[in-house]
Amino acid sequence: MLSKSVCVYCGSRSGAMPAYTNDARAFGNAIAEQGWRLVYGAGDVGLMGEVARAAQDAKGDTFGVIPTHLLAREAGKTDLTRLVVTETMHERKKVMFMNADAVVVLPGGAGSLDELFEALTWRQLGLHDKPVLVLNTAGFWSPLMALIDHVIAQGFSDPELAGFLTVVDSPEEAVEFLRAAME
Repeated sequence: MLSKSVCVYCGSRSGAMPAYTNDARAFGNAIAEQGWRLVYGAGDVGLMGEVARAAQDAKGDTFGVIPTHLLAREAGKTDLTRLVVTETMHERKKVMFMNADAVVVLPGGAGSLDELFEALTWRQLGLHDKPVLVLNTAGFWSPLMALIDHVIAQGFSDPELAGFLTVVDSPEEAVEFLRAAME
C-alpha cells in the first residue's frame, strides 16, 4: 500500500530570510521521517530544492513534476524517486494535486499563490476535501490571511472559505495536523 503523499508548493527562490530555508529543510525531513511521499514541482532551486534534498537526505520518497519549459530554469531535479515531465503548467498542477493526500504551501511567489488558490478554489467548489495548509514561517502568509478575511468581510466569499485553509507556524505543527487529518 502506498503511503500518504504531501504536495508542497513553495518558491523557486530562497527568499530574504534564512527561516524560510530552515523551515523548508525541516519540513522535507519531517515528510520523510513520517514515511510520507513528497510531491512537489521537481525543481532543484530555491525552497523547492531545499525541501526535496532534505527529504532525500532522510531517505524519503520524492515525486517531482515539472513542465518541459522549466527543466532548465528550475534545474529539474533528475535524481528523484519518480520524475514526471509534463507539457504544460496546467498538467503539472493537476498531476501534483492528484497524487497528493494533502497540500502544504511554504513561502513563495506568484506560482505558489496560483497553486494555493487553485487548491482552495477547488475545495470551495466541493471538488475535493484534502487538507490545505499554509506554513506561516516568520509571519510570511499573515498578509494573505488578512486579505482572505477582507474578501469574506466584503461579501465576496462565504465565511467557510477561511475554514478551508489551515495556518500553521512551524513544520512540527504542520506534521501534527497532517498526522490527524490523513489518518
